[in-house]
Amino acid sequence: MTIRLHIGAALAGALTLAAVAAPAVAQNWRGWNIHPEGYPNTTAIEQFAKDVATATDGRITAKVYNGGILGDQPDAIDQLRAGALNFANFNLGPMGPVVPATDIVSLPYLFKSPAQMHRVMDGPVGREFAKAMAKKDIIALSWYDGGSRSFYNTKHPIKTPADLKGLKLRVMNNDLYVQMVAQLGGNATPMAYGEVFQSLKTGVIDGAENNFPSYDSSNHYEVAKYYSIDNHLILPECLCVAKKTWDGMSKADQAAVRKAAIASAQLQRKLWAQQVQKSETKVEASGVKVNEVADLGAFQARMTPIYTKFEKAHPKLTPIIKQIQATK
Repeated sequence: MTIRLHIGAALAGALTLAAVAAPAVAQNWRGWNIHPEGYPNTTAIEQFAKDVATATDGRITAKVYNGGILGDQPDAIDQLRAGALNFANFNLGPMGPVVPATDIVSLPYLFKSPAQMHRVMDGPVGREFAKAMAKKDIIALSWYDGGSRSFYNTKHPIKTPADLKGLKLRVMNNDLYVQMVAQLGGNATPMAYGEVFQSLKTGVIDGAENNFPSYDSSNHYEVAKYYSIDNHLILPECLCVAKKTWDGMSKADQAAVRKAAIASAQLQRKLWAQQVQKSETKVEASGVKVNEVADLGAFQARMTPIYTKFEKAHPKLTPIIKQIQATK
């Protein structure tokens, strides 16, 4: 009996030492990104994956599935919340159905410029959005530039709200965008992004709205030759990790992943600004007529009913709106 006890104790001790000495099980992360190879966001999120692997000494390896091959954004949000995806780059525009607070960024003419948007998202307001997202199992680690969206169409330049009257314009599937176009006198048509080129070409729609890189990469500039800069939406995007994944990490690895995410956002913003300039130059050289709206006040004044309705429906979010508007 004594011998068996000694052997059992020795064996237990050996197992304990083995468990302590054993390396942590490697994690293989799956990441989602809707953009194609070479796009600023794609380059940035792939750099994030590399930096995470390096910073964790290979304990975490990450593969990014680009081009939306794992589904569209609503599907990917669901997958991330369930832990089927470990990380992703999401636009906050379509995030509203899951995290209502993020609908704030879809209010027209809210941000003054991309630089101001970055200051807002890197500060207390960004942290408030991150808290709201965390409650829905989405951990936002840093904020990308989602671009400044403006109107383009097949008919004529847009200089005043009257120029939008009667135009059939594609918008993303968000009621705030439908309201925005309606307030400007146009007819909003929610439509899948992949259907826009053919719809412009055949006259099903007269125009759409997007940023310069997307206007360029989608080839919409080939059929809609008038691009009018009004920057009605300046949308942030997040580099996010699943809460299930985040909670399963050590504090040291969490810090390393957050640091990599912030570096990734800095890279994305730099590459995005460069791409905007390249795309604008390219489409102008192709014959697109680009004009900058001189009197934004006339457009902004039409948005008052949208803000009133939104603040009445979401009174607790009104202070965040005011804080954004007050940020220089």
